[in-house]
Amino acid sequence: MLTLKDLRGGSVDAASVLPRAAQDISATIETVAPILKHVRQNGVSALLEYSEKFDGVRPPSVRVPAEKLREAAEQLEPNVRAALETLILRTREVHNAQLPAASVVSPGPDARVTNRWAPIRRVGLYVPGGQAVYPSSVVMNVVPAQVAGVTSLAIASPPQKDFGGLPHPTILGAAHLLGVDEVYAVGGAQAVGMFAYGARDDAGEMVCAPVSLITGPGNIFVATAKRAVQGVVGIDSEAGPTEIMVLADETAKARLIAADLISQAEHDALAAAVLVTTSMSLAEAVMTEVEAQARTTRHDARVKQALTGAQSAVLVVDTMDQAVDIANAYGAEHLEVMTIDDATVVEEIHNAGAVFVGDFTPVSLGDYGAGSNHVLPTGGASAYSSGLNVSSFLRSQQVIAYGREGLRQVADHVTALAQAEGLPAHGQAVEARFR
Repeated sequence: MLTLKDLRGGSVDAASVLPRAAQDISATIETVAPILKHVRQNGVSALLEYSEKFDGVRPPSVRVPAEKLREAAEQLEPNVRAALETLILRTREVHNAQLPAASVVSPGPDARVTNRWAPIRRVGLYVPGGQAVYPSSVVMNVVPAQVAGVTSLAIASPPQKDFGGLPHPTILGAAHLLGVDEVYAVGGAQAVGMFAYGARDDAGEMVCAPVSLITGPGNIFVATAKRAVQGVVGIDSEAGPTEIMVLADETAKARLIAADLISQAEHDALAAAVLVTTSMSLAEAVMTEVEAQARTTRHDARVKQALTGAQSAVLVVDTMDQAVDIANAYGAEHLEVMTIDDATVVEEIHNAGAVFVGDFTPVSLGDYGAGSNHVLPTGGASAYSSGLNVSSFLRSQQVIAYGREGLRQVADHVTALAQAEGLPAHGQAVEARFR
């Protein structure tokens, strides 16, 4: 099922040994652009029209009534509710530790610069509802925003035919547990348009006010729409297919690695599942385990398609240094490390969305229980970006307060640089204070 690539005995071009699944966002812009335009011009009527067209159901209302949120929370299976409450507590604890502190600096007498952090005022959080149900994504998007101090949060998730045009009840229940009461039964590119432009009803009343930032993963149409509205609003990222890479040596357990590769492959036929190891015997054992475990997994067809794709492979290299080079060149969304000296290997990892260390830290723990955030950069974006966190919902602001003496000390410097840049009025604005 997985392709074995023996890279031993020669130099390894770390940047080229692994192709990624093809997902050309530009190819879907012709589909998405008219949707965004229609939503911008026609608001709620366009949203309802697209729900009928794409989701096969017309929601009774775009905004989910508050009592439906409460009912959904009350009807959660006890074990699911307990799991969500634990995830919320742990995620809040981890993200509370991310809050940056304000600082005040005095560069000279009578001079003060304050570095402070201001939360984004209004945020739209997208929660997918296609091949799976993602109440955990509600937690991962809402908690860091709340910790950051965002006061206006709106969630959008596709309407479900099986639930009378409402989003999946587990998603509604999670929103209620988090104290979010603004939830919309809207999915796809049209949800992105609603957040970016706002949506009015036929009477001209604003049903959903526009937001300043849109976060949350989605399919290729959601990713395309986020790219299209970037600039009108901020976005967290353009999420691509999920990725897992495992770095392992001869001490790792094949059955655990196989289980973890399959766990990510069940997300999407384009999911990438990669093992990089220094042990040929482990590589062969993992491939045997994958064959056996994949036969009994629920989404076997999807898993098989992902694991046989060009984006998935088993790579055998000579040294762990080569394996680390490949990991850093690839920049996986999820990177697992299973070696005899995990701590040393982890220290050498620079590019990864999140790193999972040892036998008892599977990626699924990060999805549902660790307290870390599972909204992570894909497609190699970990080389320059981070997973969703508290700072994603904050803006750094500097407050400058100089007195007369503080300005006097640097007045000549300001004037000199203003003259050097050909902007004499800048210097004159300083000189005017001392006339």
